[in-house]
Amino acid sequence: MSKGKGGKFLLGATLGAALGVLFAPAKGSETRRALKKTLDDLVDKVEEVDLEEVRDLFDEKIDAIRAELEDLNKEKVTKIAKEKAKDVKNKAEELFELAKEKGTPVLEDAAKEVLEKVVQTSEETLKKLESKKN
Repeated sequence: MSKGKGGKFLLGATLGAALGVLFAPAKGSETRRALKKTLDDLVDKVEEVDLEEVRDLFDEKIDAIRAELEDLNKEKVTKIAKEKAKDVKNKAEELFELAKEKGTPVLEDAAKEVLEKVVQTSEETLKKLESKKN
Protein backbone atom coordinates (compact mmCIF):
# COMPACT_ATOMS: atom_id res chain seq x y z
CA MET A 1 0.00 0.00 0.00
CA SER A 2 1.50 3.32 -0.94
CA LYS A 3 1.64 6.39 1.24
CA GLY A 4 -0.61 8.08 -1.32
CA LYS A 5 -3.44 5.57 -0.81
CA GLY A 6 -3.30 5.79 2.98
CA GLY A 7 -3.15 9.55 2.73
CA LYS A 8 -6.12 9.61 0.36
CA PHE A 9 -8.19 7.60 2.82
CA LEU A 10 -7.35 9.90 5.69
CA LEU A 11 -7.83 12.94 3.50
CA GLY A 12 -11.30 11.72 2.56
CA ALA A 13 -12.22 11.11 6.18
CA THR A 14 -10.95 14.52 7.18
CA LEU A 15 -12.68 16.26 4.30
CA GLY A 16 -15.92 14.66 5.40
CA ALA A 17 -15.41 16.01 8.89
CA ALA A 18 -14.43 19.40 7.49
CA LEU A 19 -17.60 19.58 5.40
CA GLY A 20 -19.60 18.79 8.52
CA VAL A 21 -17.89 21.68 10.28
CA LEU A 22 -18.55 24.02 7.34
CA PHE A 23 -22.25 23.26 7.30
CA ALA A 24 -22.67 23.41 11.07
CA PRO A 25 -24.53 26.42 12.41
CA ALA A 26 -21.61 28.43 13.82
CA LYS A 27 -19.95 31.79 13.22
CA GLY A 28 -17.47 31.94 10.36
CA SER A 29 -14.47 32.44 12.63
CA GLU A 30 -15.45 29.41 14.75
CA THR A 31 -16.01 27.35 11.64
CA ARG A 32 -12.60 28.29 10.20
CA ARG A 33 -10.92 27.54 13.54
CA ALA A 34 -12.63 24.14 13.74
CA LEU A 35 -11.70 23.41 10.11
CA LYS A 36 -8.06 24.33 10.76
CA LYS A 37 -8.03 22.02 13.78
CA THR A 38 -9.51 19.22 11.69
CA LEU A 39 -6.85 19.70 9.03
CA ASP A 40 -4.11 19.79 11.66
CA ASP A 41 -5.48 16.53 13.08
CA LEU A 42 -5.31 15.03 9.58
CA VAL A 43 -1.66 15.92 9.25
CA ASP A 44 -0.97 14.31 12.63
CA LYS A 45 -2.85 11.15 11.65
CA VAL A 46 -1.08 10.86 8.30
CA GLU A 47 2.26 11.08 10.07
CA GLU A 48 1.18 8.32 12.50
CA VAL A 49 0.32 5.80 9.78
CA ASP A 50 2.83 2.96 9.69
CA LEU A 51 2.68 2.02 6.04
CA GLU A 52 5.11 -0.85 6.49
CA GLU A 53 2.78 -2.42 9.07
CA VAL A 54 -0.24 -1.93 6.81
CA ARG A 55 1.66 -3.43 3.88
CA ASP A 56 2.67 -6.45 6.01
CA LEU A 57 -0.93 -6.98 7.12
CA PHE A 58 -2.15 -6.87 3.53
CA ASP A 59 0.57 -9.30 2.46
CA GLU A 60 -0.44 -11.73 5.22
CA LYS A 61 -4.09 -11.60 4.20
CA ILE A 62 -3.27 -12.04 0.52
CA ASP A 63 -1.01 -15.02 1.30
CA ALA A 64 -3.78 -16.59 3.38
CA ILE A 65 -6.25 -16.18 0.52
CA ARG A 66 -3.79 -17.71 -1.95
CA ALA A 67 -3.23 -20.68 0.35
CA GLU A 68 -6.97 -21.28 0.65
CA LEU A 69 -7.41 -21.06 -3.12
CA GLU A 70 -4.62 -23.56 -3.71
CA ASP A 71 -6.19 -25.88 -1.13
CA LEU A 72 -9.57 -25.57 -2.80
CA ASN A 73 -8.90 -28.02 -5.60
CA LYS A 74 -11.44 -29.82 -7.71
CA GLU A 75 -11.37 -33.01 -5.64
CA LYS A 76 -12.13 -31.08 -2.49
CA VAL A 77 -14.93 -29.15 -4.17
CA THR A 78 -16.43 -32.38 -5.50
CA LYS A 79 -16.27 -33.99 -2.05
CA ILE A 80 -17.95 -30.98 -0.43
CA ALA A 81 -20.61 -30.91 -3.15
CA LYS A 82 -21.35 -34.61 -2.63
CA GLU A 83 -21.73 -34.09 1.11
CA LYS A 84 -24.01 -31.10 0.62
CA ALA A 85 -26.08 -32.95 -1.99
CA LYS A 86 -26.54 -35.81 0.46
CA ASP A 87 -27.58 -33.38 3.21
CA VAL A 88 -30.11 -31.67 0.95
CA LYS A 89 -31.48 -35.02 -0.22
CA ASN A 90 -31.89 -36.16 3.40
CA LYS A 91 -33.79 -32.99 4.27
CA ALA A 92 -36.02 -33.39 1.23
CA GLU A 93 -36.70 -37.02 2.24
CA GLU A 94 -37.59 -35.86 5.75
CA LEU A 95 -39.99 -33.32 4.27
CA PHE A 96 -41.57 -36.00 2.08
CA GLU A 97 -41.97 -38.38 5.03
CA LEU A 98 -43.54 -35.61 7.13
CA ALA A 99 -45.92 -34.76 4.31
CA LYS A 100 -46.91 -38.43 3.98
CA GLU A 101 -47.44 -38.75 7.72
CA LYS A 102 -49.17 -35.44 8.49
CA GLY A 103 -50.28 -33.96 5.25
CA THR A 104 -52.82 -34.27 2.59
CA PRO A 105 -52.24 -35.84 -0.82
CA VAL A 106 -51.56 -32.37 -2.19
CA LEU A 107 -48.75 -31.80 0.33
CA GLU A 108 -47.41 -35.28 -0.27
CA ASP A 109 -47.32 -34.70 -4.03
CA ALA A 110 -45.59 -31.32 -3.59
CA ALA A 111 -43.01 -32.80 -1.19
CA LYS A 112 -42.40 -35.72 -3.57
CA GLU A 113 -41.83 -33.25 -6.41
CA VAL A 114 -39.33 -31.34 -4.27
CA LEU A 115 -37.50 -34.56 -3.44
CA GLU A 116 -37.34 -35.60 -7.09
CA LYS A 117 -36.08 -32.17 -8.14
CA VAL A 118 -33.42 -32.19 -5.40
CA VAL A 119 -32.19 -35.62 -6.49
CA GLN A 120 -32.15 -34.60 -10.16
CA THR A 121 -30.36 -31.31 -9.51
CA SER A 122 -27.82 -32.95 -7.22
CA GLU A 123 -27.02 -35.63 -9.77
CA GLU A 124 -26.62 -33.09 -12.58
CA THR A 125 -24.36 -30.89 -10.46
CA LEU A 126 -22.16 -33.80 -9.42
CA LYS A 127 -21.89 -35.02 -13.02
CA LYS A 128 -20.72 -31.56 -14.11
CA LEU A 129 -18.15 -31.44 -11.34
CA GLU A 130 -16.89 -34.93 -12.19
CA SER A 131 -16.57 -34.10 -15.89
CA LYS A 132 -14.62 -30.92 -15.13
CA LYS A 133 -12.36 -32.80 -12.74
CA ASN A 134 -11.17 -35.17 -15.48
